[in-house]
This record gives sequence, structure tokens and C-alpha cells, in this order.
Amino acid sequence: MIETRVRTIGEPVEENLRTQVARGDDLARSVQPILRHLLGSENSTLFTDEILARIRGMQGHLARQLLAACGTGEDSGAGADPVLQLALAQGFSDRSSILAHLHALALEWQLAMRMEQHFAVDPVVSPLLQALISSPDAETQDLAMKFLAAQARWCQSQRRMQVSVAELPAEVLHDALQVHRSVCIDVAGGAETVTRAAHVESVSRLGLAARLVTKMGNAAQVALDLRHGGSALFATALALGSGQARDAVILSMHEGQATRLALELRSAGLSAAAVGQQLLLLHGESKLPEGFDRLGAEHAAAILTDAHNAQR
Repeated sequence: MIETRVRTIGEPVEENLRTQVARGDDLARSVQPILRHLLGSENSTLFTDEILARIRGMQGHLARQLLAACGTGEDSGAGADPVLQLALAQGFSDRSSILAHLHALALEWQLAMRMEQHFAVDPVVSPLLQALISSPDAETQDLAMKFLAAQARWCQSQRRMQVSVAELPAEVLHDALQVHRSVCIDVAGGAETVTRAAHVESVSRLGLAARLVTKMGNAAQVALDLRHGGSALFATALALGSGQARDAVILSMHEGQATRLALELRSAGLSAAAVGQQLLLLHGESKLPEGFDRLGAEHAAAILTDAHNAQR
């Protein structure tokens, strides 16, 4: 059935939503320039100190790992040349994909901690993951156990404000290696070859989460309840269900992005009532735009696609 254009009295619901998404996207585009400025500044209160410290920590840890790989530091990278390490970390700040991913990881950890404190959702083992570990399907059970181990390692790394090179998405790793090549011109080649050969995205935390959610099929809708799915599987299921990038989905869970989050959830198949429940958890409000309950999943997806195309 072809959906008719949804209207409220006076103006189309879609136009209202497009305007609100555009405003949210304007805010999102300002994030990285602000982050670059703040990461280079010692005195800033515009972003939380914890988020900035976490991003700096992850940048430094990535730099140490890459320097260790090319023999300019100890095996752990702890003895890496501080000048090279600083140059690499600064180079990471200049790459949008790297900065956006590290910011998303910091925000995901913040969300995981909030879910634990407010709703007693364990950051490692959510109720959904517990159920999947007990699945009678051997492949699902195996994937769930592997994801459990990867999520536990990620939580430990986040507590240390670190991130493993092996856990980077392929495009982020590519950009990190390009920065490494520009800083360590003489020795980067060998390290890059070894690092790329060892990188298997499908067995990373994010790769395992995507495989697990995909294996669930239509049942993956249950992951779209933060209290049941937990932040990691929720973000992955929402990204896959809405066709949006996972890092962008995580950003939409935070201040100023309620409209985008609502559209993502709607395009992923949630009812308006279920969308309102998730907004209440994440933004402390469940008020949806007038007429939102009559907006179909296809229209919600089209608004998100148009917003994405407008940013190009």
C-alpha cells in the first residue's frame, strides 16, 4: 500500500520533522570542529572533562600501539617517542572519521554507565545477551559468548580510557594508518602491512554485535529497548534497522537529537508508543511531534535519507 502524505492542521508533519532534523544535523556538524578546538586546549568547560579526557586517552593509546608496531617503542607502546606520539594524536584529531568514532565510543560508554546507574542494566551482560547465551541455537549461542567476551574487553579498555587498534572499523583503521604513515614516513610501511593483515573486522566487538543482531532476524526488534538490549546491542540494532551509521546513531541518543532518534526508531519499525518510551529513557521526555503516530516507517526513512543527502 502506498502511504499518503501525513498532514496536521496547517502544515505537513514531514516538513516539520525535516526542519527539526536539519537543525539537529547542524548541531551535529558543529561537534567535530568544537572537539578539535577543545582537544588542543587546556582550558575548556564547553564539553565535559570526562569525555575530552577519554578521547585524548584513546588517541594516545592508538598512537602508542602504532608506534610499537613499527618498532619505535616497547611492545606495549609505553616507551614510544613522546614527540611522535603527540604528533600522531594530533593527526588523529584532524581526521573526521577517527575523531567521530572516538567521540562515539566515549558517548557510548557514558550511556552504558547511565543505564547501569539509573536502570541497573549491566554494561557487559544485558538481559537480551543473557537470553542469547542460553539460546538453543548453537551458532547464536557461540556468537553471543564471543560478543560477551568482546564487550567485557571493551568495558575494561574504556575504564582505562583506551581502545584497541583491532577494534577499529576498517575505514577508521585506514585513516589512522594514513596518519601514521605521514608521521613515521621511514618505518610505517612494515607496521601498516602487519596491522592490516591482523585486522579482522568480523571478530571485533562491533562486527560480532552486527552478526549477532543479523542472526536474530525479525526478532532483533527486541534489542530496540535499551533496558533489555543494553546500549551496545541497541545501537547496533538501531543502526542496522534504520540504515544509519552506528556512530551517528549513538550521537542521536544525546542532547539536541531527539527528533533524529525518533525517526531512526520509527524507520526501524517501532510503533510511535514504543518510540516515546525510548525517548523517555534517553531524553527524559516522551512527547512526539503532532501526527508522528501517523508517519510510516518508509516516510521516516525517507526523511533521514534526504537529511543525509543534504549534508553531502
